[in-house]
Amino acid sequence: MANPEQLALLTQGVQAWNGWRRAHPGEEIDLTGTNLSEAYLSGIDFSGADLRGADIAGAWFSDADFTGADLSKVEARTANFMKADMRGATLAQATFYRAFMPHVRLAGADLRGTNLNEAHLADADLTGATMPNALLRQATLFRGKLSHVDAQGAHFDGAQLNGVDFQGANLADALLVGADLDNTDFTGANLRGAQLWKALLVGTHLAGADLTGARIYGASVWDVHCDAATVQRGLIITEAFTPEITVDDLEVAQFVYLLLENRKIRNVVQSITSKAVLILGRFTPERKAVLDAVHRALRERFDLVPILFDFPPALSRDLTETVQVLAGMCRFIIADLTDGKSIPQELSQIVPNFPSVPIQPLILVAQREYAMFEHWRRFPNVLPELSYNDTPDLLEKLASGIIRPIEAWEEATDKAAARERQMRELVQAQEAEIAALRRQLAATNDGDSSGYGTRP
Repeated sequence: MANPEQLALLTQGVQAWNGWRRAHPGEEIDLTGTNLSEAYLSGIDFSGADLRGADIAGAWFSDADFTGADLSKVEARTANFMKADMRGATLAQATFYRAFMPHVRLAGADLRGTNLNEAHLADADLTGATMPNALLRQATLFRGKLSHVDAQGAHFDGAQLNGVDFQGANLADALLVGADLDNTDFTGANLRGAQLWKALLVGTHLAGADLTGARIYGASVWDVHCDAATVQRGLIITEAFTPEITVDDLEVAQFVYLLLENRKIRNVVQSITSKAVLILGRFTPERKAVLDAVHRALRERFDLVPILFDFPPALSRDLTETVQVLAGMCRFIIADLTDGKSIPQELSQIVPNFPSVPIQPLILVAQREYAMFEHWRRFPNVLPELSYNDTPDLLEKLASGIIRPIEAWEEATDKAAARERQMRELVQAQEAEIAALRRQLAATNDGDSSGYGTRP
């Protein structure tokens, strides 16, 4: 029970109480079970006080000092703790539901099992706090400092965690379902088995973080910052209580899930890989008119998906990478060598790096290909160039000069790949047979060396 003399002194107000605390610094404060609900105690000194089981719901404690106090199992619903100093305090099993706690200092505090659901903790400092199984559902913690907290199994469902510093934190098995993790810093954090269903990860920092076995069904992942030390093994992309599908990369996980669940996206991917054609060439007004005509004909007559990528002659690194990405997605490439300016650099990035993508060169009859092109002729994915007199002539030759040669190359490549698979399987079978014979021979030699069955 609470000390009645201390309780009487408390009723005289904050000034009288704080003056007495200064005069009696070593006095033990026993306010257990006290009813201080709705009290106005801004700036009060409750450092080291025993407030276990007290009812302080709706009370006002802004700028108060609770360092080292024991507030376990208190009822502090909707109380105001703005800028309160609660460093090292014990708040285990307490209820701070909807408490107003911006800028509160809870570094090193004991928050095991504490109920902070819907609490307002913006800019709060919880560095190094112990808070396993704490409840922070729909709490607001943006820009909070939670580095090195032990929050294993804590509930952050629907919490506003954007900009929070979770560096080095232990969030194993924590529930972050639907949480806003925009620009949240999980550098070096333990997120093993964390539940990240439908969480928003935009610009989230995950360098050195361990996400092994995290469930990320429905998570929105954009521009996350990972590094070589980030562990992304066994990420679960399916709902709970359904067969598990795991991948080892956050961004790939989002893509794979979309492929599995969205038929339209599957159709788009299939269309790109089986129908896309990248058209490269010189994009002066005269040349672009020719390539535009080819673009239309491929789409309308052959049901293909032509991609005409228009860019300046001088390729930047970003544009070069874009060309490479497009090339890797396409069924084949058409390269118009006529008035080639950027073509040499484009082909130098594509030909040696994409041997499974056929390239059909085109050139106006009146011109000659650039000198370096002789080098690319030696590559099997570069087909003989198609010469044409003008746009109508080129359109007339599309079927015989482009589509059929591409189909013939694909058929020959498929047959060669099939032969290679057969030869590989044959070699593997022969190696297995040789290994079996060697084992049999070794067993026979071991039997002979025993001395049994030999003539005297």
